[in-house]
Amino acid sequence: MIQIYHNPRCTKSRECLAFLEESGQNFEVVTYLNDVPSFDELKSIIKKLNIKPIELVRRKEKNWTENFKNLKMSDDEIIRAMISNPILIERPIVINGEKAVVARPLEKANTII
Repeated sequence: MIQIYHNPRCTKSRECLAFLEESGQNFEVVTYLNDVPSFDELKSIIKKLNIKPIELVRRKEKNWTENFKNLKMSDDEIIRAMISNPILIERPIVINGEKAVVARPLEKANTII
């Protein structure tokens, strides 16, 4: 089943959700700000994305720049920071089985659905 990690306040995330709705595919919406992934879930998503944890961080987000930007952090510490502050997680994330993309630009979602 396809999943979208979605923030309803994000324009790009809303565009991706509309794209999935128009695709006719069955999918599940995870509103990750309310349903925060566990450490293991987020680590699994990062592995499917084939990126380093720092690459999933919204590094221009005020919370990041004020609280974390200048810290030397391990990958696990970065994941914990995202769990404690889910607004830091880049979005939208689309997952289909063992594949995942951050759908920015939106066309990236096409590569896995």
